[in-house]
Amino acid sequence: MMSLAREGSQGGRELHVLAVDDSSVDLAVIARLLRSSKHRVTTVDSGKRALELLDLEPNVNMIITDYWMPEMTGYDLLKKIKESSTLKEIPVVIMSSENVPNRISRCLEEGAEDFLLKPVRPSDVSRVCSRVM
Repeated sequence: MMSLAREGSQGGRELHVLAVDDSSVDLAVIARLLRSSKHRVTTVDSGKRALELLDLEPNVNMIITDYWMPEMTGYDLLKKIKESSTLKEIPVVIMSSENVPNRISRCLEEGAEDFLLKPVRPSDVSRVCSRVM
């Protein structure tokens, strides 16, 4: 399930955000929040698909990923991106419905740009997007 969305403003700098979540509901929410901020959004339902997509289209400005996913967690995806010479500059934001301080600090130490608690709010999205721009 991949959708390449090419929506966004023609004016200012449009971010291309890769959203990764195994929950279609959470994925739809985060995609809607990003699109309402006029960003281009590509959605995938697993860390493995995210890496496949990044091989095909590395011009992603930010990755926002769920922490708990089957096969590959958001933390594992973060580590793979930060270990990659071609992808390591892409900011990664982790989101989770669980507020576990040591998990949050571990993700930030590994190089995550931010850690958002679900449900993600519009103010969270605008904060991380403005930091990346």
